Amino acid sequence: MVDRVVKVAASTFPSFRPIPLLCPNEEEISRIALEAMPDIEVLLLTTPGLYRRLKAEVHFGKPVHHLPLTDTGLYSALYRLRADLPSTEPVLTIDSFSKQSLARIAAEIGERRTLFISYDGRTHPSAADLAEFHAAAYRSGRSHAALTTEPEVAWELRQRGVPHEWVAPTDSNIVVALERALLATETRRSKEAQIVVGMLSVDDFGKHVQLRSSEHDIQRLKLDIHRLLIDYVESLDGYLTQLGGDEYLFVTTRGIFERETAGYKTIPLARDLNKMLGLSLSMGIGFGRSANEAGTHARMALHRSKEAGGNTCFIVREDDTLIGPLEMSDPLKCDLSLTDSELLRQAEDAGMTPAYLSRLLADAARSGKLDYEVHELASVLDITVRSTHRLLLQWIDHELVDVAGYVKVPRGRPKQKFRLRFLERHLGDRGHNYT
Repeated sequence: MVDRVVKVAASTFPSFRPIPLLCPNEEEISRIALEAMPDIEVLLLTTPGLYRRLKAEVHFGKPVHHLPLTDTGLYSALYRLRADLPSTEPVLTIDSFSKQSLARIAAEIGERRTLFISYDGRTHPSAADLAEFHAAAYRSGRSHAALTTEPEVAWELRQRGVPHEWVAPTDSNIVVALERALLATETRRSKEAQIVVGMLSVDDFGKHVQLRSSEHDIQRLKLDIHRLLIDYVESLDGYLTQLGGDEYLFVTTRGIFERETAGYKTIPLARDLNKMLGLSLSMGIGFGRSANEAGTHARMALHRSKEAGGNTCFIVREDDTLIGPLEMSDPLKCDLSLTDSELLRQAEDAGMTPAYLSRLLADAARSGKLDYEVHELASVLDITVRSTHRLLLQWIDHELVDVAGYVKVPRGRPKQKFRLRFLERHLGDRGHNYT
C-alpha cells in the first residue's frame, strides 16, 4: 500500500516529495511518526487503525491524515471474494463499517442475498480484537468468510486459515487523501500563490496564413485565436499579452493553474483551438521563485515543446526538473514527470540532448510504449539510422537503454528492439502495458 501511495503521488501530484515509512505493527506507529516529524509537513497513514492509535497516544504537532474507507474498496473486495462464497445467502463478518452504511451499500448494489455481521465491540479495537472477532464467527459456523479493512488483521486471518479479503483503498481513494494532505501543508499554501508564466506559440502559423485568400481572412484568424486565448486565460484568472507574431505570454498563479489542468495533466485550450480552428499549440510553462526565473523556465519549456515536434506542453519547475508532455489535442496514453534531476543529468551526459529527450518523452507519452526498433527511433528523433545506432551505443553504455529482444524478419538477421529503460518506472509503474 505504501508503494501504491508513492506511485499515485508521483503521477498525480508531482509537487509532493513522498518519504515512505514502513510500520511493522500498530505498536510502532508513535515512535516512527515522532522520529519522522522534523522531516515532514504532513503525515498520511494507510489504515484507520494506525491513525486512531497515533491520535490516542501522542500529540502530533503536524497534520495527520489516513486513507479513507469508501464504498469502492468494499465493492472491489466483495467482487474478489465472490468466487469463494456459497451461491445462496452467504454470511460475511466485516469491521470498520456500521450496520447502517452496510445496509445502504447492499441496497445500492442489489446485494440482497449476502448477510453482513459487523463488529460491535470496543470503539477502538486492536488488530488482535478484530482478528478474534472474524475467526470466532468462522469457527462457530456463523460466517463463511471475513472482510477486514486492516492489513494486519488480514495477515492474522491468513495464518488462522480463515477465508477473507482485505478492503483496500482504491487509487481514487488515495487521490482524495493526497488532495487533503496537500492542502494541509505550509509549502502548498505558499505555492498556491506562486507566479506561473506560460508561453504559447501556434504551430506552423506561417503556413496557415499562406492558406488564407485575403488579408481580411488572416486578420479574422488572428482575432479568433486571440479570442480563444483570452477566454482560456480568463478561466485561469490570469493576464495575457501578445509578444509579437504568433507568440503569447500569460501570467497566473500556481494553485489555479494546477486545478484547471487537473493536476498538470491536460490543456483544455489545445483541444478547443484544434476543434474550432484546426490549429495546434506549443506551450511552455515555467515555475520559479521569482517572476524572472518563472519566465526563463517558460521559455525553456516552450523550446522543449517545439523540439518535440509541437502540439505539446512541457513544464520546467523551479528546480529545473521536467513535467510533461501534457495532453493537448491528441490524447496521451500516460503522463510523464521527469522530476529526478540526477536522471536528467545522466541523460545529458549520455548525449541525450534536450531535443532528443523532448521527442522521446512526447512519443512515449502518446504511444504508451517503451520498446522501439532502430528505424522507429530514427523517425522519432528525425535523424538517420546510422546516427541512431551511434547514439544507442552511448545510451546503452550509460544504462539508459538496453536490448529488449529481437523481431523476426522474413529474410536476414532478426532486428533488435531497444527499451527506453530510463522511462520504465514512469510508464511501467503506472499500470501501462508497454510493448
